[in-house]
Amino acid sequence: MQAARLTVRDVRARPVNVPVDPPLETASGTIGTAPFVLIDVLTEEGVTGLGYVFCYTTTALHPTARLAANLADLLRGEPAIPAVVEGQLQRHFRLLGPQGLTGMAAAGVNMALWDALAKACRVPLATLLGAAPRPVPAYASLRAMNPERVAAEAEAALGAGFIAMKLKVGSGDLAADLAAIRAVRRVAGDRTALMVDYNQCLTVPEAIRRAAALDGEGLAWIEEPVQGDDDAGHAAVAREARTPIQIGENWWGPRDTARSLAAGASDCVMVDVAKIGGVGAWLRAAALAEAAGRPVSSHIFPHVSVHLLAAAPARHWLEYLDLEAPLLARPLALERGHALVPSRPGIGLEWNDEAVKRFLAD
Repeated sequence: MQAARLTVRDVRARPVNVPVDPPLETASGTIGTAPFVLIDVLTEEGVTGLGYVFCYTTTALHPTARLAANLADLLRGEPAIPAVVEGQLQRHFRLLGPQGLTGMAAAGVNMALWDALAKACRVPLATLLGAAPRPVPAYASLRAMNPERVAAEAEAALGAGFIAMKLKVGSGDLAADLAAIRAVRRVAGDRTALMVDYNQCLTVPEAIRRAAALDGEGLAWIEEPVQGDDDAGHAAVAREARTPIQIGENWWGPRDTARSLAAGASDCVMVDVAKIGGVGAWLRAAALAEAAGRPVSSHIFPHVSVHLLAAAPARHWLEYLDLEAPLLARPLALERGHALVPSRPGIGLEWNDEAVKRFLAD
């Protein structure tokens, strides 16, 4: 425990923009580059914790990096205790609110603090959270929407050992959705779990209409068919659909989780570690979901999420969409459709310094 007593010396944030090849196609547009903010929390004891957040658009990249770096003046000299810092930042931003870029910057610092604490304790984060480093079921998050291209991706995912996969739909009409789904199913077969993601693009009546048509496709879930914060709308779709409805990646904190669960907005939940507020908030949201009888999956951030899901009794699936891979010295290990918890102390992140310099967004 003596080794785990850390003091914040500095917070550094670097904006990077990584090419996405092939591009990630969604109903809301195509993502050709992945803007990340890499966050390092340096301590007086020489332990550095690493965290990162995904900004979705380059418009938000530099503001998020500046927000994270600005936290250095607030935290310098303070104990590097994740729960204490989380409470401190909640009080600091109470009048502004915990959502949006400010919340994401704070979440990235929170991840780095947990990484530093686990490193100081010389254990993987999952172990620090009280979990055994067990393999976590993972699905391949496919990038293409065109039937031929997404079928080729599905074939590659099967070759890599995945037993589940998700494809994006909603850029066209229902016929286009069905064409893509059936193209993947022909390749993957009936024994592969298959999910679809609408990325919030439908109205409630249209979502109900399409869900009725998709009920015969044997899908594991339909993800975010309507606006992410429309709990009443999602509840209406969930009441009509036989296929499970999946939401949660756009919850801004566990209170959003509680409201959504109370509304009956989904049959299963997917928590984003950056938007929810960091490691502790992710675990609180997962506990709320477990109490409500909802299985818990992760949204992106596979390197952090594998530790969180290992510690979640109601764990379901890890989303494997490794957009940050070029920035890392070591990939997340996969084996027979499962993600493996790194045995290294902390989260297991290590920046590829050459790549970080190459993709730095000045």
